[in-house]
Amino acid sequence: MAIVRVGFIELWVRDLEKSLEFYQGLLGFRLEHREEGAAYLRGYEELEWSLKLTQAPFPAVRALGFKVDEKGLEQGLAWARQEGVPYRLESDWGRPEILRLQDPFGYPLAFYFKAEKLPRVLQNYHEHRGPGILRIDHFNVFSPVVGEATRFYQEVFGFRLTEYTEDDQGRLWASWLHRKGNVHDIAFTNGEGPRLHHFAYWLPDPLAVLKAADILAGAMRTDQIERGPGRHGISNAMFLYLKDPDGHRIELYTSDYLTVDPDLPPVRWSLNDPRRQTLWGHRTPKSWFLEGSVLLDLEDNPVPTRPSVLQGLPEHVT
Repeated sequence: MAIVRVGFIELWVRDLEKSLEFYQGLLGFRLEHREEGAAYLRGYEELEWSLKLTQAPFPAVRALGFKVDEKGLEQGLAWARQEGVPYRLESDWGRPEILRLQDPFGYPLAFYFKAEKLPRVLQNYHEHRGPGILRIDHFNVFSPVVGEATRFYQEVFGFRLTEYTEDDQGRLWASWLHRKGNVHDIAFTNGEGPRLHHFAYWLPDPLAVLKAADILAGAMRTDQIERGPGRHGISNAMFLYLKDPDGHRIELYTSDYLTVDPDLPPVRWSLNDPRRQTLWGHRTPKSWFLEGSVLLDLEDNPVPTRPSVLQGLPEHVT
């Protein structure tokens, strides 16, 4: 399947107004369309919406979306039928055809090619709000079988491995895989799953990460800052992790590196290397390893989770 890049995420939220106050009001996402019970937002670089918020009875993740090329939907549909995985064709605002399917690990994936192009606003700097959210960058998901999921996404979906974490026994605890040419479009983190760990948006520079923290502080909302600001060892990126009003985790992210070379060697990290999670900054809170968002199946029911056989937390955790 010819996946181009990460494309969008659809979140279920309990109070759409509170969610819009957070994403549009504080973080500055552009609200492009609203209909009963749903809102569609984007960053300033994007020509398509990338965040859909849907009013619902409980918080959850309905879809992890990926952009494909012209043949991607046809290839994906053929694969789903061949493998017998649950799938359906849907449409949404600005997207006439979306292939939704449940992969063998339970992740609710959505693939699309055609999308209504929105007006270019990248250089309309007078309209930019918040820290300057530019574009969606990646998903990170909890998995109880990181090794199996990593191999599957490489072999079936064509992702390439950029970095990974192993313990002293050579067991895989986490992996970072890409399609678009930076460190990752999706990452797998060891833990109870399948669940969403976080989704991330790209900011223009490290100062924008600090500006985001200042905005939360000015609004007396520092309780929604879970981790950071700091710099990861993995990916080398600057980061700030926030929790939205429903507990969904969003990472504000910038300054990783180019990975387009087909022979790029993956970077190995030891599980207990203190520089792995945080090159500099405060230690990682325990919540970051344990809390995640519920995923939905194609019938909009919560996907059952199971614990990982790899138990315990890395060292250097608060």
